[in-house]
Amino acid sequence: MKHDVIVIGGSYAGMAAALQLLRARKTVLVIDGGQRRNRFASHSHGFLSQDGVNPGEIAKTARSQLERYPTLAWIEDQISGLSGEVDSFSITTATGETHQARRILLATGVADQLPAVKGLAERWGQSVFHCPYCHGYELDQGPVGIIGASPLSTHQAELLTEWGKVTLFSNGAVTVDDLTRGRLEQRGVEIEETLIDRIEGTAEVVLIDGRTQRFAGLFTATRTSPASPLAEALGCALEETPMGIQVRTDAECKTSISGVFACGDVARAPHSVSLAVGNGAMAGAQIHRSLVWPDTIQLDQASLKSP
Repeated sequence: MKHDVIVIGGSYAGMAAALQLLRARKTVLVIDGGQRRNRFASHSHGFLSQDGVNPGEIAKTARSQLERYPTLAWIEDQISGLSGEVDSFSITTATGETHQARRILLATGVADQLPAVKGLAERWGQSVFHCPYCHGYELDQGPVGIIGASPLSTHQAELLTEWGKVTLFSNGAVTVDDLTRGRLEQRGVEIEETLIDRIEGTAEVVLIDGRTQRFAGLFTATRTSPASPLAEALGCALEETPMGIQVRTDAECKTSISGVFACGDVARAPHSVSLAVGNGAMAGAQIHRSLVWPDTIQLDQASLKSP
C-alpha cells in the first residue's frame, strides 16, 4: 500500500501534523521509536488546556484521538533506510518492513547535549531544565542556578531573573565581558567563576573549592542536533542556530528536498510542546496543500539549498 504521507516521529509535532492530514481523509503512516525528548519530565507546562499534565499522558491522549480515524496506521519501529523522490518515497524499517508514500514528514525531534557536569544528566527534566516558560513558575521565586554552557547562558541568566534570584556559574564555558557583566549585575545576577565539581541532592551545586550552593532549580543551555540522521542522509539542507543544528525549512515547512517536509524541534527554535504542536499543525496543512496542488511542491526550493 502506498500512503499519502509517512510521518517519521510520533511525538507532539508529528501527531499534530497527522491530525490535519487525517481530517483531510488522507492515508497516514506514523513510524515512531518511542523516545520523546521530554520523557524525563513528570509535568508539562505552558500548553493551553494541558498545563501541569504529565507529558506522557498528553502524548497518550493525542494518539488515542488519532486512532479514531480509519486512515491512520501506526508502527513502533526505527527507520533503517529512506530513499526515492516526490510521489514515490520508500522507507525500510529496522524490522525489515518496506512502506511507500507520496510525501515524507520528518518530525524526529532533537537530542540534547548536556554540559559534562557530574550529576547533571541524572536530574535532567526533574530539577535541571532549559525552558523557563515550561518550568520557571514552579520554582516559586526561589534561587535559580544557571550552569554555563554557551553564550546563550548569559541570556538565560538575564531572563531568569523574572523567576528568582539568579547565580550564573560560568564553569569555564562562558566568558563574561565587561558589557555583559554590567548588564547581568544590573539585573541582580551573581556571577560565580569557580569551577563546578558536581551536582548533588535536588539542585545543589558543589564547587571544586568545597563550597555548596543550594537552588530551587537549575537551568542550562543544551546544544541540540537532529535525533535521527535521516534528514542529512536524504540530503536535506541543515543550518546552524544559536541552539544547535536543525533542518532548514521555509514558511511552508518544506525542506530542500521536494516532497520532504519537517516540523517541530528538528526544524525550528525555540522548543516547547505548544510550539511543536502549532508547527506540526501548519506542516500537516501544507503537506495536504501540496497533495491538492502538486505544482506548489517545487516553489522556493532553491532558497533552501545550502550556500
